[in-house]
Formats: sequence, C-alpha cells, structure tokens
Amino acid sequence: MSDIAKIEIDGNSYEFPIYVGTENEKAIDVKKLRALTGGVTTIDPGYKNTGSCISEITFLNGEEGILRYRGYCIEELAEKADFLEVAYLLIFGELPTQEQLQKFENDIKDNAILDDDLRKILEAFPRKAHPMGVLASLTSALTAFNPSSVDASSEEAMYNAIVKIMGKLPVLVAWTMRKSKGLPLDYGNKKLGYIENLLQMMFKQPNEKYKVNPIIKNALDKLLILHADHEQNCSTSTVRIVGSSHAGLFASLSAGISALWGPLHGGANQAVLEMLAAIQEDGGDTAKYMAKAKDKNDPFRLMGFGHRVYKNFDPRAKIIKVAADEVLADLGVEDPILDIAKGLEREALKDDYFVSRKLYPNVDFYSGIIYRAMGIPTEMFTVMFALGRLPGWIAQWKEMRQNNEPIGRPRQIYIGKNIRPFVSIENR
Repeated sequence: MSDIAKIEIDGNSYEFPIYVGTENEKAIDVKKLRALTGGVTTIDPGYKNTGSCISEITFLNGEEGILRYRGYCIEELAEKADFLEVAYLLIFGELPTQEQLQKFENDIKDNAILDDDLRKILEAFPRKAHPMGVLASLTSALTAFNPSSVDASSEEAMYNAIVKIMGKLPVLVAWTMRKSKGLPLDYGNKKLGYIENLLQMMFKQPNEKYKVNPIIKNALDKLLILHADHEQNCSTSTVRIVGSSHAGLFASLSAGISALWGPLHGGANQAVLEMLAAIQEDGGDTAKYMAKAKDKNDPFRLMGFGHRVYKNFDPRAKIIKVAADEVLADLGVEDPILDIAKGLEREALKDDYFVSRKLYPNVDFYSGIIYRAMGIPTEMFTVMFALGRLPGWIAQWKEMRQNNEPIGRPRQIYIGKNIRPFVSIENR
C-alpha cells in the first residue's frame, strides 16, 4: 500500500502521509490540511474516525476482541498480576521489579492521608448526593490543598504527584460510600494491601473487626485491572484535552470523573442494575424483556449487552464472568435482582438473535452483578469504575504532557446565520 493519501478538492490534488502504528493501524496525517488547502478541515462528530494522539499505552482491536496494556494481553495480566502491578505498568511503561513494586506501594500508603478540611467539605454534602458528583468535587478540591503545578519535565515531581493521587483517591472513594450510609469515616489499616485496605475502609463496621474475603478481594482486584485503561474513550480523551491546557493532574482527573459519570460511559453498570430493578418491579419475566429487546418498535433497551467498540465478545467480560460466578457461589446471595440477571444471561447466550449479532453480556453487566453481591450501592458502581480507571488516566495524562502535545482545539463547520445588521430593540 502507498504511504501517501491523495485528496482532491476543487480540482486541486493534495498529498498527505499515512501513519502506520506497530499493530499496522493506519491513519492519514492531516495536520497540514488547513494550511495546504486554505482552510479546509475534516468533520467527524464523536471523533469515531479521528486519531487525537499517538500512544504507547493501550492497544484495542474491537473486531477481534483484543485488549492489551503496554503489549501484555489483558487475560494474562488479570490472571497473573495484581492491580498495583498493572497500575505501575500503565504509568511507567514496564512491569515493576519486586523492589519497585514495594516502593510504589509504600509511597502510596504514605500519601493515603487527607487534609482534615476535606472531611469538612465531604460533611457539607447531603447524604443523598450522587457519589460521582461528590467524588468529582473532592478530587477537584485536592487541587486547593496541592496548589503547585506538576513539573512534567521532572521525574521526581511526576512520581510524587502520581503516588499522592493513587493514595488519596481510594480514601475518597471509601468515604463517599460511608457518607451515603451514615457510617463513620475510616482510614483503614496501613499494614494491609491496596485492595484489602480499600475493602476495610468501605465495609468495616465500627463495632466489629473486618475480615477480608479472599474471593471478594480477588474479584475486585480483577475488576479494577479490567477497567484500568481502554484507549481514547470519552473520559480518557477528556483528561488529555483538559491536561493539554497544562491544567494540573488533579483538575484533569476531576474532569475525567465527570465525563465517566454519563450513562453512555461509566454509568452503564449502574444502568444495568436499574434495568434489572425495573424488570423485577414488572414481575421479573425475563423472556418478556428479551422479546421487547428484539422488537425494533419497542423503546426498551437491553443494558449490559454488546459494546460500541467490541464487535465480538468483550474480552474483559470473559474474565469477569468467572469471578462473578465465584462471588455468587461463595456468598450464597439470595437476590431476585441477581436471579433476573442470570436469567437474562442464560437466554442471551442461547438465543440466535443475540448470538448472531454477537450481543453478549459485557463487562458492565458482570461488574454490576459483582458490586451488588458485595453490598456496594448501585450509585457507587461508577465510583468504583473511576478508581479502576485512575492509573489509565494518569498514564495518558503523563504521556500527553511528556510528549509536549499541543493544546486541544477542535474545529467546526459553521451553519448559522450569515452576517446581518444589528436591529435596535424598539424595532425588533
């Protein structure tokens, strides 16, 4: 294939180089399009066909169901690594040695204390405030307590900012949930690992000792790994474009959290449980709702099935389905909502309509099931997603700043009124 793309506009021909990635992805480099053509731009609503950056972090092939972090298959990472190993890999480019991992974990623990004024800010929120709004606000507030900007050219400054937010965000996540439940806030136990301490901070009752369930710990570890990065999605692109103005790391992450909140993005696992609850209220007839999902004239949408990127089975769903089965079996949860979920799963996996269209249960479907079985409130699901996505956001922000990428500034095609004279108010 030629390494040049030709575009003809108004009888004039222009040539543009074709950029080829390491996985043979091809992109037409149109950086000079406006300059060469005297103002012509491209239009691509939603940027579905536009590469906003070049990146070494994550490779995603939706047609073949492939997801890799820094060249490592997601299946192997989920089986053999823990969340902090994967976080280190995403952020720094290589899997850590034992010494590097231990230092990373210790430094994160040393930064897992919040200024007490943040507690006061949290206390000012109503208990019914949505946890994602609370988390975005508190993450943004961290900027006020850490006002100095990060020197992107300093490895030490970048590292310190990274371990600081990796230490503080789990505390904010746990406190956000405890606030909604009216429970006292807890810093957990510094002697525990990252996931174990998170579970203790979230679930420890004030009048009893908390014991970590290894199956729950393993499932949560896998969930956070599976959510850690997913290429240039809405929230990640938001983090990069906000950071491109040289906004600080915490401010950029807060913007990413807000982007993740939407039901078309991170809020999808919450939407799954809300759909299951609606089916239960209507009698719990899963066959009826499968039929509604297949009816083109019915507005009902089956949440948690299929994926806008994966045209095959979501590779993350294959992994987390096993963990979901283990959690449900271990906890022995009797929950009509979860029974409905399992019924929908069984029917979808044997129904020709769904199988032929590859509308399989995705990671949002199974993550919602696990979180509900664990006792995490539905409104907290996207907060847990944000915690998992944290290292990916950090890695993308770090890459963008260290590559010295230009400030994001998309173009538009104006379709409004042409120039017209101003009419004074008495003549309108």
